[in-house]
Amino acid sequence: MRIGMISLAHKSHAYSYAKGLSELPGVIITGIFDEEEERGRTAAERFQTQLYADLNPLLDDVDGVVISSDNQKHFLYAKAAAEAKVHILVEKPITTVGEEARELIELCERNHVVLQTAFPVRFNSSVQKVKQQIDNGEVGEIIAIAATNHGKMPGGWFIDPTLSGGGAVLDHTVHVVDIMRWFLNSEVKEVYAEVDTLLHDIEVDDCGLLSMQFENGVIATLDTSWSRPRSFSTWGDVTLRIVGTEGVIHLDAFAQAGNLWENNAELSHRMLPWADNSNEALVAEFVASIREERPSAITGLDGLRAAEAAWAAYESAALIKPIQVKHY
Repeated sequence: MRIGMISLAHKSHAYSYAKGLSELPGVIITGIFDEEEERGRTAAERFQTQLYADLNPLLDDVDGVVISSDNQKHFLYAKAAAEAKVHILVEKPITTVGEEARELIELCERNHVVLQTAFPVRFNSSVQKVKQQIDNGEVGEIIAIAATNHGKMPGGWFIDPTLSGGGAVLDHTVHVVDIMRWFLNSEVKEVYAEVDTLLHDIEVDDCGLLSMQFENGVIATLDTSWSRPRSFSTWGDVTLRIVGTEGVIHLDAFAQAGNLWENNAELSHRMLPWADNSNEALVAEFVASIREERPSAITGLDGLRAAEAAWAAYESAALIKPIQVKHY
């Protein structure tokens, strides 16, 4: 199977996806297209593949693409791939505009194109175990969830609102809302949020607190921010306290790790995860869905529904009132 990489603007994720793809049997990274030539050239050399100067020739040569551009370009690149009938794994958020996400989903359906949103946390072994426990009824009926996702301020295009479409609330809400939706089999109905920029001198938000009601009556909160120092070991902390009628679960998605402290290290320490690699599992699911001619386990609609909650949070904060989530 021939896979292409479109943009490496989201470098850490893109490199992790490329590494995972390169280790899958029967998968070849055919080439890379990047709007920044030098960045693309460095990646092409790293993964021993071809650098394409234009997007369309790459689309002609591949079965699927992984899009890791800045958020604003997700729709542009994904639409081009869908029109070429090339399967798509797109970084979150699926788009920055609801109407564009809906257009992309429908285009992929018409052209029989796999559209997968990059939500690797679903493949975390602890998250999957909790999903199994919930489905087995081990905590009874879920009443409430309290979650966090605190990470480092990423800088670069993430803090340029014209490229990112939002700050910490958009960046970190979508991951956790996707997990909540998956656990509950229900959609977010209403959001009330406080959103602000308190930690950094930047043009986008760096913290937010969301209160959400799901259609099945579950109440959930999410504390999301770019509040961790640069030496923090993971991109987020992803914790959920799940309260049910028969029990309580405390999920810490990134707890399965050791720590390494080194002399002469750029960071104060490194995390050494011993659990399975969620990014590798994400790309393996993408490849499997193409081979098996089936929808991905994480669809474009999943990406849209998670983004809708984040967009509602921004509207709520601006209007200082609860907002009914708009489904596109």
